[in-house]
Amino acid sequence: MSFELKSPDFTAGGNIPKQFTCESADISPALKWNAPPAATQSFVLIADDPDAPVGTWVHWVIFDLPANLRALPQNFPKNEQSADGSRQGRNDFGKIGYGGPCPPPGKPHRYFFKLYALDAKLNLMPGATKKDVERAMQRHILAQSEYIGRFSR
Repeated sequence: MSFELKSPDFTAGGNIPKQFTCESADISPALKWNAPPAATQSFVLIADDPDAPVGTWVHWVIFDLPANLRALPQNFPKNEQSADGSRQGRNDFGKIGYGGPCPPPGKPHRYFFKLYALDAKLNLMPGATKKDVERAMQRHILAQSEYIGRFSR
């Protein structure tokens, strides 16, 4: 079985409900995944919008998620570090944690939720950027999966 990421809150390729955007509560959607490769030591999740007018816009960076984890709940706390050791980076809104879709009016944007299974923990400081995380996880990716949603205003 391949490594697969899903959300019970919206269908793959479908519209992201307003509660997960800047037009409402701006909470993170629930995400679930199946068993990763046996050597997995941690997970990284990056959510971004490649359709933003300024180039790819980062909505969420979370890393050092424990290897035994198989889901993130809806409305994941926007803390720098969780009790389980997971850490959150800074998004392009300049904040820690999830920042939902907030595109300018117009055509729908695509939002990519990308999950990586790694053979190591990254041990970066909370607040690390997407670039920091991508650099640190080079040569450590065992598997990856993505789940795409859409949103327009």
